[in-house]
Amino acid sequence: MSFIKVSVKTAIIVHGYDSHNQEISEEVKEENFTTKLLAIDRLLSVSENFLLVSGSHGRVMYWEYEGVLLDIEALLAN
Repeated sequence: MSFIKVSVKTAIIVHGYDSHNQEISEEVKEENFTTKLLAIDRLLSVSENFLLVSGSHGRVMYWEYEGVLLDIEALLAN
Protein backbone atom coordinates (compact mmCIF):
# COMPACT_ATOMS: atom_id res chain seq x y z
CA MET A 1 0.00 0.00 0.00
CA SER A 2 1.32 3.46 -0.88
CA PHE A 3 0.84 6.62 1.16
CA ILE A 4 1.31 10.37 0.73
CA LYS A 5 1.87 12.82 3.58
CA VAL A 6 -0.65 15.69 3.47
CA SER A 7 -1.87 18.46 5.77
CA VAL A 8 -5.66 18.51 5.68
CA LYS A 9 -8.80 19.52 7.49
CA THR A 10 -12.24 18.02 6.96
CA ALA A 11 -14.63 20.33 5.12
CA ILE A 12 -17.61 18.11 4.23
CA ILE A 13 -18.65 14.57 5.13
CA VAL A 14 -21.14 12.89 2.80
CA HIS A 15 -23.16 10.36 4.80
CA GLY A 16 -25.23 9.00 1.91
CA TYR A 17 -28.46 9.85 0.14
CA ASP A 18 -32.06 10.31 1.27
CA SER A 19 -35.17 8.76 -0.30
CA HIS A 20 -35.24 11.58 -2.89
CA ASN A 21 -31.63 10.85 -3.92
CA GLN A 22 -30.45 14.08 -2.29
CA GLU A 23 -27.01 14.02 -0.71
CA ILE A 24 -26.95 13.94 3.09
CA SER A 25 -23.89 15.97 3.99
CA GLU A 26 -22.40 17.62 7.04
CA GLU A 27 -20.23 20.73 6.90
CA VAL A 28 -17.29 20.60 9.29
CA LYS A 29 -15.54 23.76 10.40
CA GLU A 30 -12.13 22.58 11.57
CA GLU A 31 -9.79 25.43 12.45
CA ASN A 32 -6.42 23.77 12.02
CA PHE A 33 -4.78 21.51 9.49
CA THR A 34 -3.64 18.04 10.62
CA THR A 35 -0.80 16.13 9.00
CA LYS A 36 -1.87 12.65 7.89
CA LEU A 37 -0.49 9.74 5.94
CA LEU A 38 -3.18 9.12 3.33
CA ALA A 39 -3.40 5.73 1.65
CA ILE A 40 -3.47 6.49 -2.05
CA ASP A 41 -6.23 3.94 -2.63
CA ARG A 42 -8.56 6.11 -0.47
CA LEU A 43 -8.04 9.07 -2.82
CA LEU A 44 -11.01 9.42 -5.19
CA SER A 45 -10.43 12.87 -6.71
CA VAL A 46 -8.28 15.99 -6.40
CA SER A 47 -9.34 19.55 -7.21
CA GLU A 48 -7.80 22.96 -6.68
CA ASN A 49 -9.34 23.10 -3.20
CA PHE A 50 -10.19 19.60 -2.01
CA LEU A 51 -9.19 15.98 -1.81
CA LEU A 52 -12.17 13.64 -2.08
CA VAL A 53 -11.42 10.57 0.02
CA SER A 54 -13.30 7.43 0.99
CA GLY A 55 -14.14 6.88 4.63
CA SER A 56 -15.76 4.27 6.83
CA HIS A 57 -19.35 3.05 6.44
CA GLY A 58 -19.54 4.05 2.76
CA ARG A 59 -18.96 7.72 3.49
CA VAL A 60 -16.84 10.09 1.43
CA MET A 61 -15.17 13.24 2.73
CA TYR A 62 -13.94 16.43 1.18
CA TRP A 63 -10.68 17.46 2.81
CA GLU A 64 -9.26 20.94 2.33
CA TYR A 65 -5.49 20.68 1.94
CA GLU A 66 -2.52 22.99 2.43
CA GLY A 67 -0.67 23.86 -0.74
CA VAL A 68 -1.75 23.77 -4.36
CA LEU A 69 -2.78 21.11 -6.84
CA LEU A 70 0.77 20.90 -8.23
CA ASP A 71 1.98 19.87 -4.75
CA ILE A 72 -0.44 16.93 -4.72
CA GLU A 73 0.54 16.00 -8.27
CA ALA A 74 4.20 15.92 -7.24
CA LEU A 75 3.45 13.72 -4.21
CA LEU A 76 1.52 11.27 -6.37
CA ALA A 77 4.23 11.23 -9.05
CA ASN A 78 6.78 10.04 -6.48
